[in-house]
Amino acid sequence: MPSSHHYQLNEILELIIETNPAKVLDIGVGFGKYGFLSREYLELWDPDAAYGERKRQIDGIEAFEAYLTPLHRLIYDHIFIGNAREVLLKLTDRYDLILMIDVFEHFNYQDGLKVLEECRRCGQNILISVPKIMSIQADVYGNPYETHRYNWKKKDFSAIPDKFFLYNFKSTICYIGKDSHRISHILKSRNRRRTLVRVLELTGLKKPLKFFFGT
Repeated sequence: MPSSHHYQLNEILELIIETNPAKVLDIGVGFGKYGFLSREYLELWDPDAAYGERKRQIDGIEAFEAYLTPLHRLIYDHIFIGNAREVLLKLTDRYDLILMIDVFEHFNYQDGLKVLEECRRCGQNILISVPKIMSIQADVYGNPYETHRYNWKKKDFSAIPDKFFLYNFKSTICYIGKDSHRISHILKSRNRRRTLVRVLELTGLKKPLKFFFGT
């Protein structure tokens, strides 16, 4: 499908926003959802940007050109047409964040490792999301690239340094790169605060939150 499930939207967007990339590469743009959301939350929510002003570079790679519509041309600065394995080899730009959201399962194990190697060359950070339970899928809408080829698990990323996994009940979400330690720390601290707030709500404690958080 040129789409992905909605149960991971919060997690993916949180990672994109915390990375705050100036240059994004969206591999497998499909319907264009994550290009659109990146454009919205990185620019529309930027208090220093005028409405409609583009301050970020958002590029994409799409192997199946028939998916592309005029909307894609409005969202993305440039869309490279072709198989990501081949397109990545030709890229000279260095991206702050590369997205592969429900895309990596369309590569077999060996090709996936090669794609990941090229992503690490082209990008400072990589955000991958793959289904925990991979369905059997052949071509969709006449697109042979939609075939599911490998069910990636956490163990398949074990040799990769500078990474962390973010829990989602439907997807394995892996963040790789130079900002992984910083963002992991932010998310862990935020989750602790959320948990404590929830405990306070359940127990009915009345102490002000600043007593617990020191702010």
